[in-house]
Amino acid sequence: MHDIKAIRDNPTAFDAGLKRRGLGALSPSLLAIDEKRRAAILASEQAQARRNAASKEIGDAKKAKDEARAAKLMAEVAELKTTMPELEIAAKTADEELTRELSSIPNLPLDEVPDGADEHGNVQHHVFGKQRDYGFAPKLHDDLGAALGDMDFEAAAKLSGARFVVLKKGLARLERAIGQFMLDLHTGEHGYTEINPPLLVRDEAMFGTGQLPKFRDDQFGTSRLADIDDIRPIVREATREFEKKIALEGFQGTKKELKEAFLKFAQTKVEPWLGQKVDLSEGAPNVAFEKEIGLWLIPTAEVSLTNLARESILDEKELPMRLTALTPCFRAEAGAAGRDTRGMIRQHQFTKVELVSITTPEASKDELERMLACAEEVLRRLDLHYRVMTLCAGDMGFSAQKTYDIEVWMPGQGDGGAYREISSCSVCGDFQARRMDARYRGPDGKPRFVHTLNGSGTAVGRALIAVMETYQQQDGSIAVPDVLQPYMGGLKVIEHGM
Repeated sequence: MHDIKAIRDNPTAFDAGLKRRGLGALSPSLLAIDEKRRAAILASEQAQARRNAASKEIGDAKKAKDEARAAKLMAEVAELKTTMPELEIAAKTADEELTRELSSIPNLPLDEVPDGADEHGNVQHHVFGKQRDYGFAPKLHDDLGAALGDMDFEAAAKLSGARFVVLKKGLARLERAIGQFMLDLHTGEHGYTEINPPLLVRDEAMFGTGQLPKFRDDQFGTSRLADIDDIRPIVREATREFEKKIALEGFQGTKKELKEAFLKFAQTKVEPWLGQKVDLSEGAPNVAFEKEIGLWLIPTAEVSLTNLARESILDEKELPMRLTALTPCFRAEAGAAGRDTRGMIRQHQFTKVELVSITTPEASKDELERMLACAEEVLRRLDLHYRVMTLCAGDMGFSAQKTYDIEVWMPGQGDGGAYREISSCSVCGDFQARRMDARYRGPDGKPRFVHTLNGSGTAVGRALIAVMETYQQQDGSIAVPDVLQPYMGGLKVIEHGM
């Protein structure tokens, strides 16, 4: 998310960055909302300050036995108590409006990112290897898989519908071997820490990395009914707020009355969230909850890994924090209807090794080059031909400042082969960190937002496809790359009937 102060200080640069993204100028509307927000906050703060001052003056007036002045001040405080909630609501509403608008605006490209509207504006960075000469017409991976009897789309369709696959025997082993090889490489040689994260995450996590709210339709969601564990954090926060309120305003009454006042206050926090009446007087509400709690299946482990830094202040000595995970990923692909309908290229469920780095602003650009090299090393050891593309401003993902795509050569694709994306490595600057409130503390002791990076290291399913099509033999068998043979029990060739 963008810093409204930076937009306020340099609206021209902000709008210029949006223009490179193919968007119109947004600073005028954002600054108008910001001005309204700042005015509302100021009015609320002034009312609070005046109430505090008037409350003190009441005590002074009573000490001086100036009952008339005390009565006048008490009337003023009573009026402020009436108007202050309205001012607080106005300030909160304006703040939420600004956050809502900012949350839908993509990150701005770095200066070195090439201009362009779509993939046609991407620039080739470098190439590794070359296309092989087979002496026969290479087949598509799904034809190879069907002939081996190890790739079954019909069985998957009976279970789950379109864009799913059942892998069996040799190909199931090969996909597992590829994922294990990638993890071993990144943890053993590249310095990444392996994480086994949750696959179901909350709205806040998806917001933090930029999937929500803009790309809600591309996600798979699930839900469950709320339970008492969901209410406890709300009650704890209500306790903190109530204690501050009492410290500020004071309370005259018995312990029983204080408890009753707290329970009433807590209910004003719990009931709007829950959407139903509850009785907190007996501790745990003895009612069936009606509210559904939404959880999202992760579209990438980037969500889980990056959000490990959410709402925290790290020590600079902990950085860079390099994390990796091998997980299933789930994408509805709402915008991909009719595209890549054949084979495993675009699935609703797929396996991927993710790389995430949390680092300082000074180190993030170099960290991107390092991450790219780590992802490339996977393909180099598999001896797969690929190219690296620098994405243009109009083709980058929502949260990215700069992105490299690695496109692996698949000889069975299209008419004579085609490059297909297998990894995308991006630096996001502090864009995600602001959404997550992820910061670090340097030598000066001042908290600063971290910079985040993410990349595929790589997509396991697409690596499987690339290996199948690249290492296919004329009889339809698949030679196992040397680096994977130890993970396959020494198996050198996958043949039909194995």
